[in-house]
Amino acid sequence: MSPATVVRIHATLRTAVNAAVRARLMPINPANGAALPRPRRPHPVVWTAGRTARWRQTGERPAVAVWTGQQLAAFLAGIAQDRLYAAWWLAALRGLRRGELAGLRRTDVDLQAAEQTVTQQRVHADGRVMVGPPKSAAGCRVVALDAETVRVLSRHRERQEKLSAAAGTRWQDSGYVFTTADGAPLRPDYLTGRFRRLVTASGQPPVRLHDLRHGAATLALAAHTDLKVVQAMLGHATIVLTADTYVSVLPEVAHHAAQETARLVLSTASALGQPLGG
Repeated sequence: MSPATVVRIHATLRTAVNAAVRARLMPINPANGAALPRPRRPHPVVWTAGRTARWRQTGERPAVAVWTGQQLAAFLAGIAQDRLYAAWWLAALRGLRRGELAGLRRTDVDLQAAEQTVTQQRVHADGRVMVGPPKSAAGCRVVALDAETVRVLSRHRERQEKLSAAAGTRWQDSGYVFTTADGAPLRPDYLTGRFRRLVTASGQPPVRLHDLRHGAATLALAAHTDLKVVQAMLGHATIVLTADTYVSVLPEVAHHAAQETARLVLSTASALGQPLGG
């Protein structure tokens, strides 16, 4: 098991035994003294031209990778006619989790107000798909929608209405935004498998469906979005998680920052009559 899995199991066990201690079923909690490994969070790596070329030659790929804006745009352009295009769009630009996409209901989307509410998710548990709350309390959130996202969701709704009319009595009015061709709710693992096939067919370097969430944070940062706003968009309890785990820096942003830093120093030196030179 990975260190992160060990830590999560320990946390669950410690909580359970603490309850037993409070109920005086056990005198102490032996889990409190356990020596735990230190999990290391994998940080997102951007698919630069060099990394992409190396992947094509050797198959080497990062554990967590994000596309550049150009790569994402090319992917979305190539799958524009996919029935679940709006789901991939929301994951890539608004950072929804897989379970949140599967659990999104039509009543959660207000196109006039340009907002969607995340209140539930569909997850796998005990071999079944169950509906439950988002991953954390902060996961219950309102996500702002831009004009293009509203248009994408409007087109998706129109496609769904055509599917409903074509299916007739076979249509299941489940109330979900993303469904099967006959209106039934989607299994979260179906989204994973379908996305993987689309990425392979696109020829773009590989990313996982959850990596789109990392990419959404990275693109928002590149668009000069405040980190607190990105935290709220993703539904994180703390800004530390957003900054440390979900945000990587696109090469063009890093180069722009380097240029601006040098420009600030040079202009300051020039204003002081002390031009710099190597």
